Amino acid sequence: MLLIVGFIVVVVTVFGGFVLEGGHLSVLLQPVELLIIFGAAFGSMLISSPMSLIKRIMKQVLSSPKNAGFGKDEYTQLLLLLYELCKIVKTNPLSLEPHIEAPENSEIFKKYPSILKNHHLVAFLSDTMKVQLSSSLPAYDLEELMETDIEATHAEEMQAPTTIARLGDSMPGLGIVAAVLGVVITMGKLTQGKEVIGHSVGAALVGTFLGVLGAYGFMAPLAAKMESNIADDGHTLYVVKAALIALAKECSPKVCVEFARRRIPPKARPSFEEIDKATSAGGRSAEKAAA
Repeated sequence: MLLIVGFIVVVVTVFGGFVLEGGHLSVLLQPVELLIIFGAAFGSMLISSPMSLIKRIMKQVLSSPKNAGFGKDEYTQLLLLLYELCKIVKTNPLSLEPHIEAPENSEIFKKYPSILKNHHLVAFLSDTMKVQLSSSLPAYDLEELMETDIEATHAEEMQAPTTIARLGDSMPGLGIVAAVLGVVITMGKLTQGKEVIGHSVGAALVGTFLGVLGAYGFMAPLAAKMESNIADDGHTLYVVKAALIALAKECSPKVCVEFARRRIPPKARPSFEEIDKATSAGGRSAEKAAA
């Protein structure tokens, strides 16, 4: 929501300031200049990006206004899920298999819908536990395995904001292209009087203005917001990683959850007392699931 509010503030302050200085908005309404700048920018994205990346860009752009990462409630659900899974590993490892083979059908995962709908997080958790069940890895090898997965995922997700930032960097140049085309048109009007020439030159300069505004008022902030969303989403993987490494070191389920809890950003981190109370209350249900 703040993203949309920010865009509105940019538009109101820039164009409102222009009007307060005595300008006329009709001068800035140059749809052809917009067509040249944003059309060329979109075309350059088609040239440089495969369709899979374009789809990912559209998905991240559309989710940018509402994506605020996990909050305290979601992180609490994640910790409780980790506790139940770790509890099963400690009591009856073989009973864990159906839960991680088909999480969507697992009664444990269904208890935590905010986690279950995060498909990449569930896959990361399930795949790692499958490895540990099939061939237990030392903690340092498991950490390397998970870090490799996180790095690969991060690199792929960062392609979208990087592309948006690159398009933003190109827009001032494309604004100059639009301005030069406007000057070329103006050259054909030199015999039509100062007023016509002045209007034509002003329209050409609007191209430069729109290119710079689009780059630094919209595209660069949008790319930064997308990067922030990716970083927020990435925290969840590190929370899972902390718990599973502790589990590989033979820590108790509550200690595994505490390692995970400490990895949560402070602004969304539930307290030790809250998680201790919740895991104590849920311990019986975890034992029933493992039986």
